Amino acid sequence: QVQLVESGGGLVQAGGSLRLSCAASGSIFSISGMGWYRQAPGKQRELVATITSGGGSTNYADSVKGRFTISRDNAKNTVFLQMNSLKPEDTAVYYCRADIRKYRFSMVEEYWGQGTQVTVSS
Repeated sequence: QVQLVESGGGLVQAGGSLRLSCAASGSIFSISGMGWYRQAPGKQRELVATITSGGGSTNYADSVKGRFTISRDNAKNTVFLQMNSLKPEDTAVYYCRADIRKYRFSMVEEYWGQGTQVTVSS
């Protein structure tokens, strides 16, 4: 089985920083795209940032550009989200996603973590 486990969420004051981590474990042959998404109460889940397999290409939601940075460590099957200059509107449950091939000739499947709460106080 494949499992994604997020960590690093918590309560922070506006203007502060947090670093989220998401580690993939289990039967993994390769991981292509990875990303972070968030869902605030009463709202739909939205994309925060994505990163390609080699880390050479990243994409950010306009609302976080210049404040958040996505990165990955392929040796550890881990993706990170460095969040700076946090705002109360960043409050949400943050989820990581990974496109994983479990075996050499298997299809790529999408996996999600369980989510980690980020709360930014004003």
